[in-house]
Amino acid sequence: MNLPTLLTMMRFALIPVYIVIFSLGHMKWAFLVVVVAGLTDILDGYLARRNGQVTSLGAMLDPLADKMMMIAVILSLLITGHIPWSAGAAIFIRDVGMIIGSAFFHFRGKKTVPANWMGKLTTALYYLAILFIFFEQPFAKTYLWGVIVFSFVTSFIYIFLFVSLNNEEEQPVKLTDDKQRKTIIKRRMQKRD
Repeated sequence: MNLPTLLTMMRFALIPVYIVIFSLGHMKWAFLVVVVAGLTDILDGYLARRNGQVTSLGAMLDPLADKMMMIAVILSLLITGHIPWSAGAAIFIRDVGMIIGSAFFHFRGKKTVPANWMGKLTTALYYLAILFIFFEQPFAKTYLWGVIVFSFVTSFIYIFLFVSLNNEEEQPVKLTDDKQRKTIIKRRMQKRD
């Protein structure tokens, strides 16, 4: 197991640490655990790319660790009344919808939209919202709702990109050479099988 994957595994280990510290009422220390998790997320991706250690295991575990940490944080804030249930439900609906949609189309052989700056910005904005909530800023809930709206906007952009990416393959073949047209259609059919 390489160092980037170990850092990802460390993020999984930080989840119960966060839960214990948060449940003891140490909000600032709990937030520090979230910051450490965020830093390991940045570091593991950087090291994996820099050292050519990107693995399928790491690519699968990294977003899972992120989502599980975010779920732990959101649930703890919901249970303690730091954020409204409606905000938690909106976050849950958006994330579950994106995960189910991505998995559904991935397993149907469709191209998926790779992570991009919009997703990274959305994550950063969520972490900033969590910072404001942990430090009890008066505008924290309003800011959180702004981030939720932004996350839905980025979801619609991802859907548009997904449709555009997959429609490129579905365009009708308009060639004058009948043999060339049949060859392209045959290749498309083989890709679907």
